[in-house]
Amino acid sequence: MTAATPHRPTLHERLQSIAQWSPPASPLGILTDIDDTLTTDGAITPSALNAIAGLQAAGLHVIPVTGRPVGWSEPFAATWPVDAIVAENGAVGLLRRSTEAQRPSSPRPAGKREYPSKIYQQDAATRAANYSRMQDTLELIESEVPGARRATDSPGRECDIAIDHSEFTTLPQSAIDHCVQIMRAAGMNATVSSIHINGWFGSHNKLEGARWIVRELFGRDLDAEIDRWVYVGDSTNDQIMFEHFPHSIGVANIARFVPQLTHLPRYVTQGERGAGFAEVAQAILNKNSC
Repeated sequence: MTAATPHRPTLHERLQSIAQWSPPASPLGILTDIDDTLTTDGAITPSALNAIAGLQAAGLHVIPVTGRPVGWSEPFAATWPVDAIVAENGAVGLLRRSTEAQRPSSPRPAGKREYPSKIYQQDAATRAANYSRMQDTLELIESEVPGARRATDSPGRECDIAIDHSEFTTLPQSAIDHCVQIMRAAGMNATVSSIHINGWFGSHNKLEGARWIVRELFGRDLDAEIDRWVYVGDSTNDQIMFEHFPHSIGVANIARFVPQLTHLPRYVTQGERGAGFAEVAQAILNKNSC
């Protein structure tokens, strides 16, 4: 007699559906990943963009926090209806004109100034020294890990490095793990997003970047008000946010990464990627229109 195959819980059996979620009654805003959370097939969807605009129109802050480089993020910080974008896993903040004016104790510059403006967690000397060390590690990975290549957006990176594992190439899990090991052996932080393996020197990460930008823009303490913020993500580099935010939500395509997650989001959407983000926004807006 053949033993029955053990039942493996599905994603929606392991995570509560967004239909069971009660959004914060007095929300301040939403923090969100970008790739495969706001975007679908590499581009933001109209539904996700409309969702961001709807949240802003309701008086809520929207801040993407991404592993993407500052150079890649600049046009989106300038054109999307967001308060700011935190790029390179918390290292750099890109501020729009409207949010620049809200920064506490921020002197107004003389003459015309281009936006978005950039602020950094590390000083220029530290960034320069770290950049040189990171390039050495990047070259080491490309020489030691078969198939490993730097991400195509690498020219826009200032404070981290990235190896492509799923955007324009495909690396097996063993190669991804090897890249992470090399980064960590060099003393770097390393995380894996839905498309890249990111590495950097410094104490910043997505959570520290979120704390920093909320403090810089609004003079508020994120931890003291964390139950009034929502976080949306889709992969392993969102774990620190899933762990700390009571209102943490994964879009449905997070199913790919669930076996690798130590910390799961509290809830999951029915839709994937941009459609899932739009579900979250609609739930917030519905709750706060009652």
